[in-house]
Amino acid sequence: MNTFEKLNLSMPLRDAIADLGFEKPTPIQSESFSVILSGRDVVGIAQTGTGKTLAYVVPLLRDLNYSKHDNPTILILVPTRELVKQVVENIESLAKYQTLRVLGVYGGTNINTQKQAVIEGMDILVATPGRLYDLAVSKALLLKDVKKLVIDEVDVMLDQGFRFQLANIFDLLPKRRQNIMFSATMTEEVDMLIDEFFVSPERISIAVSGTPLHNIAQQCYAVPNFYTKVNLLKNLLNDKNEFRKVLVFVSNKKGADRLYSELESEFKTGVCLVHSNKSQNYRFKSIQQFDDGISRVIVSTDIMARGLDLDKITHVINFDTPVFPENYMHRIGRTGRAEQEGKSILFYTPKEEDWKEAIEKLMSYTIPLMTLPEDVEISEKLLHEESNKMPEIRQRDSVDVNAGGAFHEKKEKNKKVNLGGSYKRDIAKKYKKPRTKGDKNYNKGKKRK
Repeated sequence: MNTFEKLNLSMPLRDAIADLGFEKPTPIQSESFSVILSGRDVVGIAQTGTGKTLAYVVPLLRDLNYSKHDNPTILILVPTRELVKQVVENIESLAKYQTLRVLGVYGGTNINTQKQAVIEGMDILVATPGRLYDLAVSKALLLKDVKKLVIDEVDVMLDQGFRFQLANIFDLLPKRRQNIMFSATMTEEVDMLIDEFFVSPERISIAVSGTPLHNIAQQCYAVPNFYTKVNLLKNLLNDKNEFRKVLVFVSNKKGADRLYSELESEFKTGVCLVHSNKSQNYRFKSIQQFDDGISRVIVSTDIMARGLDLDKITHVINFDTPVFPENYMHRIGRTGRAEQEGKSILFYTPKEEDWKEAIEKLMSYTIPLMTLPEDVEISEKLLHEESNKMPEIRQRDSVDVNAGGAFHEKKEKNKKVNLGGSYKRDIAKKYKKPRTKGDKNYNKGKKRK
């Protein structure tokens, strides 16, 4: 049997893992441990929900000895402040029987407070790229002692435009270090980053992102428009015994706000909202309410499709069909975690049907189509963007050039051609032009007038 005991872990680590109730490592953890311990550069590709965080934290903690350094020896970069908080909590849980210091830093909060925390020292630093770079440039943080760099959810970072900061951070790090990267997808940008900064990395690929998760039951509904989607969602959510903990994905912040407003009027505190325009405290509070069961439904953009480990989500509902099929896999991966059974439901309009088909092509799987419940009202109300009526565009009338107006004969003075100035013309006449370029002797011996 494959257990953590066979991984030659230290006793403090084994005790902490036992306290957390983990019995055996996931495939990505089993494949990663020995490679990370070897000191080689590593690139791990695994679906969300497969235990990537433990895959790098456990081997890093096994080899981390007590240090008097105030500067970090391990640097972990993640894309969002929520993920910083979660990774710090995971490390603290696994290191409960070890003596080490962990610090998390991220944007959207007072940088001076974080500077003070950095000065007090740490062994492991977990950070978002933007705030880390700000701290390093201000000289509050020194990265000269970093021996191991981890970049988690690197594809998300690149999607969010962090390539510039990542390149600058690499320049501030010691040349000799171990690079560890984890991602749910492999993209051209990720490949370029690996080629530029990694040294012959070992690649580990588990559960490619197009592979449907066997423990997630999938369904879809064809609906005509936004407000019919709202009616269908409300109908489903009224079954509180079935839909106990539901994560609803919307394609953008405006749509998330609009849907939340529709649901809040009916479900009150039973629904909460998360997206990147909300303050840090608002987002933390919403996630906490959802995790504690105070709110049964959370509406979110794709900010929550990656990395966050929310416990026992019964259903993921794709209120909007994602344009990129890989995002569908990230979203539904929020349910059915730790090999539990999960359920996902996809709503799609005629406009979104091609995107739904792209998802099915990626998975090589046809999502079962469900019939709309009879008591769901088909709304005739449309959003502005759903209306087929296009604003009338005035075409510029053709103009008859003989009709006068703006098209008239130029005045005599405006017909003159710019010849470059009299001085230039006079000089040209006097010395003429050489027969060939560089023929300096052509004008020698000529009589000057």
